[in-house]
Amino acid sequence: MAPGHRYQFDMTVPIVTKARNCAGRATPLKTLLFDDDPDSRSLIADFLRDHDVSVHPARDGITRITGRITDNYDLILIDVVSPPKNGFDLLRAIRTVSDVPVILLTAQAGPQDHIEGLNRGADDCLAKSFGPQELIARIRAVVRRTVRGIDRDLLCVGDIVLSARSRTVFKRGQLIPLTSVEFDLLTILMRLAGRIISRDEIATQLYSRTHTPLGRAIDVQISHLRKKIDADRQARIRTVQGTGYLSTLPAE
Repeated sequence: MAPGHRYQFDMTVPIVTKARNCAGRATPLKTLLFDDDPDSRSLIADFLRDHDVSVHPARDGITRITGRITDNYDLILIDVVSPPKNGFDLLRAIRTVSDVPVILLTAQAGPQDHIEGLNRGADDCLAKSFGPQELIARIRAVVRRTVRGIDRDLLCVGDIVLSARSRTVFKRGQLIPLTSVEFDLLTILMRLAGRIISRDEIATQLYSRTHTPLGRAIDVQISHLRKKIDADRQARIRTVQGTGYLSTLPAE
């Protein structure tokens, strides 16, 4: 950003992620910011937080990038000169583990860094003389482009996020390992969250056959699933006696 720039913000629409909770509310964009300059980190982070963006500043991270990416960030901003090597090395490390959107920030006014960044997998590059409105516009454009491709594959109910594309489930940012059957069962429950689903309906979708009173396969799988996602006893999956199961909606 230009030194001494005074930010005047008139942006009234918050930046939001693809993820929405069961009530339809959009969740704040979760952003990871790599910049070795503390003043620059502080300026960018404070500005984005004013626009409903959750910002996690970091000075470096090649050795820790795998762990940070699994925290399920929606966007990463990288200063090209970030240590311990440079932003291009960090971008390369990210691309080995994730396709999370990345915007590079560069002090170079010419096209060289922009071309190299795009060739290495960045979604956009921005010269650090940018103004605040341009940063917001670029972030919105990148989010819009990436959301179109994955929105239909993402389910979010309360603190549980399920990706149909990668067949992964996160609870409060932590990966929950599930078997194939458990994943398919949770998908059925989350797609119909807030509605009671009978055992027959679950069996038809899960096993392509109707449930029989003697077969307890559904109940057993529900029990296994609960142990993994309901260990904190939040009752995310409830039994409706004599009927079936209910994936509960979070409280308003």
